[in-house]
Amino acid sequence: MKIAVAGTGYVGLSVALLLSQHNEVHALDIVPEKVAMLNAGKSPIVDTEITRFLDGNQSGDRPLDFHVTLDPAQAYTGADYAIIATPTNYDPQKNYFDTSSVEAAIAAVREHDPDAWIVIKSTIPVGYTAKLREELGDRRILFSPEFLREGHALYDNLHPSRIVAGAPQDDEEAVEAAHRFVELLSQGAEPSEHERMNPDGTEGIPELVVGTTEAEAIKLFANTYLALRVAYFNELDTYAESRGLSTREIIKGVCLDPRIRDDYNNPSFGYGGYCLPKDTKQLLANYDKVPQNLIEAIVDSNTTRKDFIATEILELVARAKASGVADPVVGVYRLTMKAGSDNFRQSAIQGVMKRIKGKGVTVLVYEPTLDQPDFFGSEVTHDLAAFKQRADVIVSNRWSDDLADVKDKVYTRDLFKRD
Repeated sequence: MKIAVAGTGYVGLSVALLLSQHNEVHALDIVPEKVAMLNAGKSPIVDTEITRFLDGNQSGDRPLDFHVTLDPAQAYTGADYAIIATPTNYDPQKNYFDTSSVEAAIAAVREHDPDAWIVIKSTIPVGYTAKLREELGDRRILFSPEFLREGHALYDNLHPSRIVAGAPQDDEEAVEAAHRFVELLSQGAEPSEHERMNPDGTEGIPELVVGTTEAEAIKLFANTYLALRVAYFNELDTYAESRGLSTREIIKGVCLDPRIRDDYNNPSFGYGGYCLPKDTKQLLANYDKVPQNLIEAIVDSNTTRKDFIATEILELVARAKASGVADPVVGVYRLTMKAGSDNFRQSAIQGVMKRIKGKGVTVLVYEPTLDQPDFFGSEVTHDLAAFKQRADVIVSNRWSDDLADVKDKVYTRDLFKRD
């Protein structure tokens, strides 16, 4: 089966490699440098499994039917499925995802192939697919949400918690196409033995084919719940810090309840990354004229948390001044949100930086993946030793053993040394 994939970011590249194990896959990108890298077997993003797959393809140990091109005709002509995985950034002015890249990709697919089933994997507003099908008069458009972590995108495709596809339930042909697509994703997965047994006692990866609008809602509500959990434990940490209590002991006691569980509970500077900030705001926008209190509170809580973190850092700066340091330097150790990732889009530390810089604090950034001399006016260095020497306060969203020798300078809320 020939499958085209528009976009080679985390979502597009990981799903393309997954499917190329058993299908002829042509990935399309508009950046020549990325296309050249991928055709040379090099990953443009940090992801262990993606690197392993590309290395295996180059060596012949894991042969893949995987091709990357700049040519839409080569990618789309004769495709059975065309997967759209282009970026949809949240537009705060319109209070809506910018779906222009999705619409452009669909137009390009139809220019070269009128019959391919188009599967949108970009994150989109609730109701978007149904609206698009109607406006374009195109019945062969489906939606399938992704549930991937940055830095672990291919791993999460290989070990999916569930596979979801959306098709109009009154369109038998579309429903069948959605089921076939789910089977393609499942075919490429490598679930371990403990992942083969579902909570209901059945074996295999949970698979859902629902309406397109329900599938869109699953994506946004899932990510908003994760944001809720991050916000909850961050507010618990804010309370404990403000009252001089042990956050660690409180979290341990709370999470011994099997209904709560001991995961996704590590305090941070706020939820960030590519998905959670925009998905929570988009879900809130979808609540127009629908009663709600919780969703808005989740969005607001993330702002409040960054305010609190900035205040804590400013107190450390004040202490440094009181000890005789004329102009204390705050060193930001990494702009990324998570270990094993090179993505720092919408990272919470950026909001914290903006707040402390607004108070006149000098900020020095250590970010080895950023090849530029400054980041929004703050000096960037790749010299870790010099960074640790120059910084009077070191701010790190996640702990690193690289900082062990200067731990007395470090401010972090990473209590459990994990994401």
